[in-house]
Amino acid sequence: QVQLVESGGGLVQPGGSLRLSCAASGSIFTMYAMGWYRQAPGKQRELAARIMSGGSTNYADSVKGRFTISRGNAKNTVYLQMNSLKPEDTAVYYCNARGGTHSLRDFDSWGQGTQVTVSS
Repeated sequence: QVQLVESGGGLVQPGGSLRLSCAASGSIFTMYAMGWYRQAPGKQRELAARIMSGGSTNYADSVKGRFTISRGNAKNTVYLQMNSLKPEDTAVYYCNARGGTHSLRDFDSWGQGTQVTVSS
Protein backbone atom coordinates (compact mmCIF):
# COMPACT_ATOMS: atom_id res chain seq x y z
CA GLN A 1 0.00 0.00 0.00
CA VAL A 2 1.58 3.21 -1.22
CA GLN A 3 -0.30 6.48 -0.91
CA LEU A 4 0.44 9.81 -2.53
CA VAL A 5 -0.60 13.17 -1.13
CA GLU A 6 -0.54 16.18 -3.44
CA SER A 7 -0.74 19.87 -2.69
CA GLY A 8 -0.09 23.23 -4.28
CA GLY A 9 -2.78 23.52 -6.90
CA GLY A 10 -4.95 26.55 -7.28
CA LEU A 11 -5.93 29.49 -9.43
CA VAL A 12 -3.24 31.63 -10.98
CA GLN A 13 -3.13 34.30 -13.66
CA PRO A 14 -1.32 33.70 -16.95
CA GLY A 15 2.37 34.22 -16.46
CA GLY A 16 2.17 33.27 -12.83
CA SER A 17 3.77 30.41 -10.94
CA LEU A 18 2.74 27.50 -8.78
CA ARG A 19 4.65 24.75 -7.05
CA LEU A 20 3.10 21.34 -6.68
CA SER A 21 4.23 18.93 -3.99
CA CYS A 22 3.79 15.20 -3.69
CA ALA A 23 4.75 12.94 -0.83
CA ALA A 24 4.59 9.17 -1.01
CA SER A 25 4.16 6.99 2.03
CA GLY A 26 3.69 3.33 2.77
CA SER A 27 5.67 0.20 2.13
CA ILE A 28 8.33 1.80 -0.05
CA PHE A 29 11.66 0.07 -0.26
CA THR A 30 12.94 1.79 -3.35
CA MET A 31 11.60 4.40 -5.72
CA TYR A 32 12.16 3.97 -9.44
CA ALA A 33 10.55 7.18 -10.63
CA MET A 34 8.11 9.90 -9.71
CA GLY A 35 6.25 12.10 -12.08
CA TRP A 36 3.43 14.48 -12.73
CA TYR A 37 0.70 13.77 -15.25
CA ARG A 38 -2.09 16.11 -16.20
CA GLN A 39 -5.50 15.78 -17.75
CA ALA A 40 -7.72 18.53 -19.06
CA PRO A 41 -11.42 18.02 -19.84
CA GLY A 42 -11.84 16.26 -23.14
CA LYS A 43 -8.16 15.43 -23.42
CA GLN A 44 -6.03 12.39 -22.79
CA ARG A 45 -3.88 12.24 -19.71
CA GLU A 46 -0.33 13.20 -20.57
CA LEU A 47 3.03 13.15 -18.89
CA ALA A 48 4.10 16.61 -17.85
CA ALA A 49 7.35 15.76 -16.09
CA ARG A 50 9.12 12.75 -14.63
CA ILE A 51 12.27 12.19 -12.65
CA MET A 52 14.03 8.86 -12.31
CA SER A 53 15.95 7.57 -9.32
CA GLY A 54 19.22 8.47 -11.00
CA GLY A 55 18.12 12.06 -11.43
CA SER A 56 17.36 12.13 -15.13
CA THR A 57 14.23 14.00 -16.14
CA ASN A 58 11.69 14.02 -18.93
CA TYR A 59 9.35 16.83 -19.87
CA ALA A 60 6.52 17.25 -22.28
CA ASP A 61 7.50 19.55 -25.12
CA SER A 62 4.72 21.90 -24.11
CA VAL A 63 6.25 22.57 -20.69
CA LYS A 64 9.97 22.51 -21.42
CA GLY A 65 11.68 25.62 -20.20
CA ARG A 66 8.79 26.49 -17.91
CA PHE A 67 8.38 23.52 -15.56
CA THR A 68 11.02 21.95 -13.37
CA ILE A 69 10.64 18.67 -11.55
CA SER A 70 12.84 17.94 -8.57
CA ARG A 71 13.20 15.53 -5.68
CA GLY A 72 12.81 16.76 -2.15
CA ASN A 73 15.22 16.37 0.73
CA ALA A 74 12.80 13.93 2.25
CA LYS A 75 12.84 10.63 0.43
CA ASN A 76 9.85 9.90 -1.76
CA THR A 77 8.96 13.54 -2.20
CA VAL A 78 8.76 15.33 -5.52
CA TYR A 79 8.01 18.90 -6.57
CA LEU A 80 6.89 20.50 -9.77
CA GLN A 81 7.80 24.16 -10.12
CA MET A 82 5.58 25.69 -12.78
CA ASN A 83 6.52 29.09 -14.13
CA SER A 84 5.15 31.25 -16.93
CA LEU A 85 1.87 29.43 -16.71
CA LYS A 86 -0.49 29.49 -19.66
CA PRO A 87 -4.22 28.85 -19.88
CA GLU A 88 -3.36 25.67 -21.76
CA ASP A 89 -1.76 24.36 -18.57
CA THR A 90 -5.16 24.22 -16.90
CA ALA A 91 -5.74 20.62 -15.87
CA VAL A 92 -5.93 18.22 -12.99
CA TYR A 93 -2.39 17.27 -12.11
CA TYR A 94 -1.75 13.78 -10.79
CA CYS A 95 1.33 12.60 -8.98
CA ASN A 96 2.64 9.17 -9.91
CA ALA A 97 5.18 6.99 -8.17
CA ARG A 98 6.73 3.72 -9.27
CA GLY A 99 8.93 1.56 -7.15
CA GLY A 100 9.28 -1.56 -5.09
CA THR A 101 7.77 -2.36 -1.71
CA HIS A 102 9.54 -3.89 1.26
CA SER A 103 8.12 -7.21 0.14
CA LEU A 104 9.90 -6.69 -3.19
CA ARG A 105 6.74 -6.15 -5.18
CA ASP A 106 6.49 -3.40 -7.73
CA PHE A 107 4.00 -0.62 -7.20
CA ASP A 108 2.54 2.04 -9.44
CA SER A 109 0.53 4.51 -7.38
CA TRP A 110 -1.41 7.65 -8.17
CA GLY A 111 -2.53 10.62 -6.15
CA GLN A 112 -6.05 11.98 -6.15
CA GLY A 113 -5.10 14.94 -8.28
CA THR A 114 -4.89 18.66 -7.69
CA GLN A 115 -6.59 21.26 -9.85
CA VAL A 116 -4.48 23.90 -11.57
CA THR A 117 -6.42 26.68 -13.22
CA VAL A 118 -4.68 29.39 -15.22
CA SER A 119 -7.07 32.20 -16.01
CA SER A 120 -7.35 35.95 -15.88
